[in-house]
Amino acid sequence: MKNIINKTVKLLAVVMLLSFVACEDVFSPAIQNTRGIDAMYKEPVYAQGILANAYILLPYSANPNSDVATDDAVSNDISNNYRLMAGGAWSSVNNPMSQWQGRRNAIQYINIFLENTDKVEWSTEEIVRKLYNNRLKGEAYGLRAVQMYHLLLSHGGWTNDGKLMGVPNLLLPEDATSNFNIPRNTFQECIDQIFSDVEKAVELLPLDYGDVGSDAAIPAKFQALGVTRHGDYNRVNGDIMKGRMTGRIAEAIRAQAALLAASPAYSEGTNITWQDAAKHASTVLDRINGPSGLDPNGGTWYANTAEIGALTGGANPAEIIWRSDKSNSADGPGIELERNNFPPSIYGQGRVNPTQNLVDAFPSLNGYPIDDTNSDYSEDEPYNNRDPRLAKYIVLNGSTAGPNTSTITTGTYGTNNDAINKEAGQSTRTGYYMRKLLRQDVNPNPQFNTAQFHYTARIRYTEIFLNYAEAANEAYGPTGKGTHAYSAYDVVKAIRARAGVGATNNDAYLESIKGDKEKMRELIRNERRLELCFENKRFWDLRRWKANLNETALGVSIERQGDGTLIYTPLNVENRVYADYMYYGPIPYDETRKWSNLEQNKGW
Repeated sequence: MKNIINKTVKLLAVVMLLSFVACEDVFSPAIQNTRGIDAMYKEPVYAQGILANAYILLPYSANPNSDVATDDAVSNDISNNYRLMAGGAWSSVNNPMSQWQGRRNAIQYINIFLENTDKVEWSTEEIVRKLYNNRLKGEAYGLRAVQMYHLLLSHGGWTNDGKLMGVPNLLLPEDATSNFNIPRNTFQECIDQIFSDVEKAVELLPLDYGDVGSDAAIPAKFQALGVTRHGDYNRVNGDIMKGRMTGRIAEAIRAQAALLAASPAYSEGTNITWQDAAKHASTVLDRINGPSGLDPNGGTWYANTAEIGALTGGANPAEIIWRSDKSNSADGPGIELERNNFPPSIYGQGRVNPTQNLVDAFPSLNGYPIDDTNSDYSEDEPYNNRDPRLAKYIVLNGSTAGPNTSTITTGTYGTNNDAINKEAGQSTRTGYYMRKLLRQDVNPNPQFNTAQFHYTARIRYTEIFLNYAEAANEAYGPTGKGTHAYSAYDVVKAIRARAGVGATNNDAYLESIKGDKEKMRELIRNERRLELCFENKRFWDLRRWKANLNETALGVSIERQGDGTLIYTPLNVENRVYADYMYYGPIPYDETRKWSNLEQNKGW
């Protein structure tokens, strides 16, 4: 941590800071690059700049990096760190999954802010000062919960003495005089801290930001605080603040953390139950009336072009709980995903290649798994009569893609670099290209470089629905509801109905297993795999389930016979090399060398 102490009093970018202010009495003259902490007391924009660093350091990625380390995808880039990791190069020295430095840096900024925020002159009006101070403290607590959750995902684990440990739980800022040689807190203590921070965030923050039209419309808890003028409320918690941490987002983070703690890899070391996980997920879902509130277009959030174009400020579509700003930068987010992942014939590099394993996970259109005798799956025409999500998420042989709806031939008979293994570093290695996350109206052709708006979905309602389904099935069985208004079965039925699965037969497969907890578990996990593919969830799910990490990544070679018949031959594309101890990631080797009290996870 010493290497960030001197950074904590620097402003990262004036432009970023200007997006974190909301009214005249928070603006101040331009500030220098290096300031003392006490400068924040009289300069609120500088104080917000310290907290802004925690936003800049958020751990979310628009790129499907971690999926390459699973059975869902491979990369055609020989130097891809996740490809190397999955092939046996993962160590405490070489860890592309590490969150240690970034999350702890962010927590340092948050703790500096929390220690000093009460001294900042947020406004000359006392009630407005209190509103600002409370809101910004609430944001800080919520952001600290985010950072801790991602530290636990990456570094929580069992040590050699049989204890489930988290990370050092730092609640105060460190400086040059701090004792850095401190032990890890238990996993349970870290979960407790997340829950505590979420509770404080929910107490201090509005559920959502938004202008109110009258004094009477001020939310009750803010009226109780003494806020009587809606103009005061709006300038602190109004529309201009959308996109920042809210009470709703904090509740969703708690649901994520509860599911993690209740999962098989961690449950023996925590007191969090499946009932707890279901409860925390339902808190989020009840606010949209449960399964009836599932967004009909949520499965294609990344491609709903009219919806994306109409988004203003930090407003969210119905599917999204939290997202990044949208951008159509032609040298970055507006075209980068397509430039990396479109097939080569439409000026992409085809980097992320979905596996046959993932393709086979999509059921038949009638809802039955493709290996079930009741499915209408045909080995001779494997992409016909399939779950509609398959064609929406994956470019198949003969699919069209790109702004000119070009036909993509991945079979061996293809005449350009779209064909399997045609050109190293460009062509697919599996017979498939990724479609999900990509906008087909982007044109990476250097003559045009046509970008379109994109955003990163940090937390989706569908994820929380699947969290609830998993927890409720374990706690109450497939159709049990506990104290809630809906069951795991109800959620899964709604998700599959949205996808168009089983529409003609009342989803007969789901009906056939709704009395079987084990089969429902398998279905829920599979639905999670499909709905959240390429969103950096699969790696963490496999680990928390203690599922098989070593499924060989498969592909398909498609040959065309003289009569036009296509022959599909399975391929072993890439072996996975994980040891059992790798269900839990390592503490960075350099950190354990520096600090004797920082115990490593078992096996590393």
